[in-house]
Amino acid sequence: MIMGDDTRALEMLQGMATMQDEHNTQVHPQWRTQGYAYYRAIWVECAEMLDHYGWKWWKQQNPDLDQVKLELVDIWHFALSELMRADNLTDDVATQLAAVAPSKGDAEAFRRAIERLAESTLRTQSFDLAPFMQAMAALPLPYDELFDLYIGKNILNRFRQDHGYKTGEYEKLWQGREDNEHLIEVLAGLSCAPEAMPAALYSALADRYPH
Repeated sequence: MIMGDDTRALEMLQGMATMQDEHNTQVHPQWRTQGYAYYRAIWVECAEMLDHYGWKWWKQQNPDLDQVKLELVDIWHFALSELMRADNLTDDVATQLAAVAPSKGDAEAFRRAIERLAESTLRTQSFDLAPFMQAMAALPLPYDELFDLYIGKNILNRFRQDHGYKTGEYEKLWQGREDNEHLIEVLAGLSCAPEAMPAALYSALADRYPH
């Protein structure tokens, strides 16, 4: 990915951090001091992602790359939370993410990067940016796409909370499909200015959600 400049990369990171803080606060106003195991959420997501991507040599598996990308974005939500709580979300993170050079897609390199991320997360009970960036490069998922999908998934998470996700009232299946699938479809059909995307996306999800 070629960024316009480092300022844009930093603005993207700051925007995601702001939205993550808002979402975490919606879940618990004092989320930074609750001792939530973000590292555990990360390594569990790693295992789930490998199942989505495919690793079994004894059966035919066709990865749904849109969903795999969303799984990596889910990890980024928890990673952002851990980095902010530990006061490790520095400007250099934006520079490193912007410098990720996507490959043409390397399945085994992606699997190994996810395994390194899970191993490091379990060992340190924290988040390691290096294997995450290796996974971005191998999938590939460039920084600008990570940003766009993060905005989308963040709004979906907000929508879920507003409709009873924490209390068990939320319906994750809409017309026989998971809400993540609806999200991908809605994102593909949106044509609006970046600053208008959160409100437009929320409205589009509300139109589809069964009332």
